[in-house]
Amino acid sequence: MRKTLMKWLLLVFLFAYVTAVTVWAHGEASRHACKGFEVEIKSVSKADSVTERGVTEELMKYPRKIKGVPMAAVNTLDLERYLSKMSNFEDVECTLTTDGFLRVTIVPMVPEIRVFDGPDSYYINKDGKRIESKASFFVDVPVVKGTFTTSFTPRDVLPVTRFVQNDPVLRQLVSMTEARDADNIILVPRIHGHVVNFGDTTRLEEKRKALLAFYRKVMPYKGWWEYDTLSLKFRGQIVASRRDKTPSVHGLQYEEEEDLEEATLPVDLPEKTAPGNGNP
Repeated sequence: MRKTLMKWLLLVFLFAYVTAVTVWAHGEASRHACKGFEVEIKSVSKADSVTERGVTEELMKYPRKIKGVPMAAVNTLDLERYLSKMSNFEDVECTLTTDGFLRVTIVPMVPEIRVFDGPDSYYINKDGKRIESKASFFVDVPVVKGTFTTSFTPRDVLPVTRFVQNDPVLRQLVSMTEARDADNIILVPRIHGHVVNFGDTTRLEEKRKALLAFYRKVMPYKGWWEYDTLSLKFRGQIVASRRDKTPSVHGLQYEEEEDLEEATLPVDLPEKTAPGNGNP
């Protein structure tokens, strides 16, 4: 009986203590004004500082005053709903600290590419989730242009953009990607004059080696403006299309010469043709 009585007394004491602390905290919150807000970003990425600045700007646009009002008047649930309407965040938590601040904890969506889809512009993360493109949340990520459908989405291009970003040579070479369809993913080099058709998302390393071999063995002799398209779609070969497609003239008739560069060029081109080997 004594042990039971002690348990009940302990429970009553704990209940009274919690009640007293709650009443005291509520009274303190009513008397003290909110000093401002703190933004905490729960991630490690290059976009953290951008996200923090963007959240601060959004809080400044919040229709109700935050700084200077009694702590009890700060509606944390309403603030969470307000910020959660934006697609830039995976999770939002608002709490009031004991030292008089509103703490906003954000788990951001991390954009992987910027998509220009017709008149629309937005980001997507690693899972293909769409993120609104707002000036206050601008991030410098690879750019992909295309017209996408339910069967061909921006997420389908991620293997190519990731491959380019992870390769130091291609990352410096490529300025943007144009996705015409699943079999025609085009890399647009910073060096103007031609584009590179990478085909689909398979055999990426093989295509890289073929492209760099072409740049090393052909471009120094032909020049960067000789071709308008280099296609790596086909296994073990490159198809280069001349920029000048004007038909040649023979006598009184116009005949189109065979464009040898539009025919198949082997990837492993010879370094130099030896003289006197019988070739014309």
